[in-house]
Amino acid sequence: MNYFSDKGYKKNNDSSNKIAVVFFNLGAPDKIESVRPFLRNLFLDPAIIRLPFLLRFPLALLISTLRTRQATKIYATLGGRSPLLENTKKQVAALEQNLQKIRSEKVKAFIAMRYWHPLSCDTVNEVKKWCPSQVILVPLYPQFSSSTTASSLRLWTRCARARGLKCKTKVLCCYPDAPGFVEAISNNIKELLQQEKSFAGQKPLRILFSAHGVPQKFVDRGDPYQHQMEKTVAAIVQSLKLSASNDWKLCYQSRVGPMKWLQPYTEDEIRRAGSERRPLLVVPIAFVSEHSETLYELDKEYFEIAIKSKVPIYLRAATVGVSSSFIIGLSSAISARLDSPTSASVSSYENKRICPRGFSNCPCPLDQKAA
Repeated sequence: MNYFSDKGYKKNNDSSNKIAVVFFNLGAPDKIESVRPFLRNLFLDPAIIRLPFLLRFPLALLISTLRTRQATKIYATLGGRSPLLENTKKQVAALEQNLQKIRSEKVKAFIAMRYWHPLSCDTVNEVKKWCPSQVILVPLYPQFSSSTTASSLRLWTRCARARGLKCKTKVLCCYPDAPGFVEAISNNIKELLQQEKSFAGQKPLRILFSAHGVPQKFVDRGDPYQHQMEKTVAAIVQSLKLSASNDWKLCYQSRVGPMKWLQPYTEDEIRRAGSERRPLLVVPIAFVSEHSETLYELDKEYFEIAIKSKVPIYLRAATVGVSSSFIIGLSSAISARLDSPTSASVSSYENKRICPRGFSNCPCPLDQKAA
């Protein structure tokens, strides 16, 4: 799958040695009045509801209307808005600063949200005004999925073509087990594991690695998301040197609707831990910043499930945020991707395909090798 082409691109004096780094994220409501249009944009995405437009459009309107009341209550508990954009701005500022230290070119970072402001097409306009010599697109979702990274890439490509942004473009498609990302999560876990001494008289602590779920049929059709989640967990387990006596589980949260999603479900694992009277440490591994799925779903909804299920101790690790390990690690991956001589427009942080051949939705060429 080749998203980009250099055809038609011409350098000019204004764009020499200027790199635009565009960071993708999903976006979230910035005020209560934004909840319904945000949900409408979300469910209108063909990567989310995979139906023809004539069927998807009325269904998206219906779902967004039905879910607005509950979603509004959630964001009301968070101060009337999601903190996602604010947290993303902090991350992007830190990444830009670090990239400016390690690159000889002028570097400027931009944010492109998929479902709410700043929207991708608006960001394309800003990038075009800055007139870079090269653009690199970086998702703030470490694990690739057709419902997140691929959706953001398709929208960016469409907007760039419509607005005449003709520029050499590379994509860092994923970094599920990149050292800096894994180190940042591991450090957050270590910080909480130090409290294990205070668990005297309790059964051994169980770690739940919780990821945002996707429908099982997405994976059955070649989406590498689950495979990459397993790579993330394997790298963390190795980093922490967890022995056979340590109890951990990969599970999935945030499912919507009656269809089968990736299992096991996080809430079921919390109930199971309660029945076994096991202390829990819940670790978000698909999110790099705090937002409603961590601050509300994990900290409030799932905490209440834990209390009702008689889980003796419920801890939740922070997301990686602006930790130095994550910022330095992702900056290094971006820099390596910029310097890679590979002709492929899309590649992982290793500058090669990291998904087995069977995952047809992986955007990296099958014959892609390390540069």
